[in-house]
Amino acid sequence: MNPQHLLVEASDGSQLAVSRWQAPGPAIVFLHAGVADRRSWIAVAAELQGDGFDLVAYDRRGYGDTPAAAESSSFTHVEDLFTIIDNLGLERVLLVGNSMGGAVALDTALMHPDRVKGLVLIGAAVSGMTDEDTPFDWQPDDASGPLMARADDPKATDDDRIRALAHLWLDGPRAAEGRVAGEARDLFNAMNRKILAVAAPDSAGSSGTDAWTRLGEVSVPVLCTWGDLDLPCDVPFYEETARRIGQGAVQVLPEVAHLPGLEKPALIAELVRERAR
Repeated sequence: MNPQHLLVEASDGSQLAVSRWQAPGPAIVFLHAGVADRRSWIAVAAELQGDGFDLVAYDRRGYGDTPAAAESSSFTHVEDLFTIIDNLGLERVLLVGNSMGGAVALDTALMHPDRVKGLVLIGAAVSGMTDEDTPFDWQPDDASGPLMARADDPKATDDDRIRALAHLWLDGPRAAEGRVAGEARDLFNAMNRKILAVAAPDSAGSSGTDAWTRLGEVSVPVLCTWGDLDLPCDVPFYEETARRIGQGAVQVLPEVAHLPGLEKPALIAELVRERAR
C-alpha cells in the first residue's frame, strides 16, 4: 500500500510534510533522527503494512520536504506534532522516536500523557540532557571524535562531511566504513545532503521541557533501546535514561548502529508491533 502524502498547515502557516499509511487500527507516529527525515521510516512502515496499523511519519521543520521555520516563528516541535495528530483525527498514539525524534517523544509524553499510548525510544536524545548530574563525564571516544570533527568541519565539502556522518551514525564509529551499503546508504546520503543545504538551527522548536530532570515523571509505557554499534560515548546517556525512567533490564539491538530502522527495518517493526496492540 502506497502512503498518502499530505501537507498539514501549522499555526504560523508553515506546511508540514506528512506520509500516512492509513488503516483502521492503532495509530503509530514515527519521529525521525537529526540525520534523517521521514523517509527513514519507509522500510519500517512497509514491514508493518498488513498489520492494520495507522502509520504516520512527517518531516520536522528544516528536514525533507518541510521548510525551515522563519526566524520570527515561535513554533515548537510538540505543537507541530499535535497539529498533525489533530488534523488526522488521531486520539492516542504510540510514538516511535529515533535520536532527536526521541526527545520530541519524551517532551510530548510529559506534556500530554493522555494522548500518548506509549514510547519506543531508539538511541534517544533527551531535552536538557547533561552529564553534570551523572557519575560519568561525556567525552568523545577515540573512534567517534575524529568523525565528529570531520562532520562539523566548515571547510570540508558536503561530500566529505556526509561521508563522515555516514560512518559515524549509519555504520557506527567502531565498525568498518561502508558496513551499511546499497539503498540504505544512498538514502542516508540524500537525506543529509538536504539537511546540510537547509542548515536549520538545532535549537529551533524547543518546547522548554527539561525532560532530563523529569524522566521519573513519565507515566506511559516506555522502551529505551539502542544499537550495540552506536557511539560508545553516548551509551552511558542511554543507560541513564532507562534507569531514570525505571525500565529495569535494557534491550540492546545487535549488529546495528544509530539508525536501525534504515539497516534492519524488520527488527524495528517487530519492536513496534509488540507494543502497539
